[in-house]
Amino acid sequence: MPMSSGRDWSAEIEILLGQMTEHYVFPDVAEQVCQLLRQRLAGGAYRDLADEAALARVVTRDMQSVNGDKHLGIQDSEQEIPRQQDLVVDTGRLRAEQAMLTGHGFARIERLPGNVGLLDIRKFYEPSVAGAGAAAIAAMQLIASADALLIDLRRNGGGEPEMVALVSGFLFGERTHLVDLHFPAAGTTIQYWTAPFVPGPVFGGSKPVYVLTSARTVSGGEGMSYQLQQCKRATLVGETTMGAANFHYPYRVSAHLMSTVPSGYPVDPVSGGHWEGTGVRPDIPVPAERALDTAYRLALQHVLGLGELGPRRQIAADARQALAELKN
Repeated sequence: MPMSSGRDWSAEIEILLGQMTEHYVFPDVAEQVCQLLRQRLAGGAYRDLADEAALARVVTRDMQSVNGDKHLGIQDSEQEIPRQQDLVVDTGRLRAEQAMLTGHGFARIERLPGNVGLLDIRKFYEPSVAGAGAAAIAAMQLIASADALLIDLRRNGGGEPEMVALVSGFLFGERTHLVDLHFPAAGTTIQYWTAPFVPGPVFGGSKPVYVLTSARTVSGGEGMSYQLQQCKRATLVGETTMGAANFHYPYRVSAHLMSTVPSGYPVDPVSGGHWEGTGVRPDIPVPAERALDTAYRLALQHVLGLGELGPRRQIAADARQALAELKN
């Protein structure tokens, strides 16, 4: 990667300005961002930045200072970024490799004492990427017979709404409208619903679900949290999330710079709003490190209310022991 002092970054900034003008979801904000970058460029703010990494840090900070859009910015790459027509294919290949090496986003799948299911989901990959859909179905089937479910999204870095819809489909008793994505420049809207059928067994729409959130929960993780909360299908436990709702695509700026310029925004069919800039507020606010114990305690109390007859005798005993350990 080039390393020099006093580089002229005007060509890269001009390309970025064109991408903002053409694609950014809010044209008035795009105009403000472009005006700011032009002023900063003319004032020499970028002149002493030695390489792409330094430029990416400073320009991203400037861009996000206008409206706080955490999906908006540029990033550097040690590897040469392919031409725009190949960029989507290349990023898809990288996502497939990442999915294969990270359990397709499912970091932990466990049945806790007391017949409480736990899913720790770090990323929502497209169901079609490297078997991610099959992994999600397997994970949801493993916890289907749990009496309560904890979905840990405290370290979730986002992902694709198709996977959010697939996972959510195991949590409802009927087809449910989750979110609409609006793309103003293209004049299009994409609706996301749970599937009318998912391969059973399923957790279903009546047993309690607790979603754990943190200030690091972002994008698709926020989307799932918000949608389940608005549908009154889950209780959110933890911290207010990051507040990044807009939907973005990558664009090539130069051989070693790529922009992320959001061109769409979500609208929840229940609230008519979204979480951009505000984050998703939990129903039970607690520090992130206490969210698991807090939600698990609530789940165990539910389990103990189901009785102790027949096979439930051991489940209740396990739940009572786990609850006692949580109180210590």
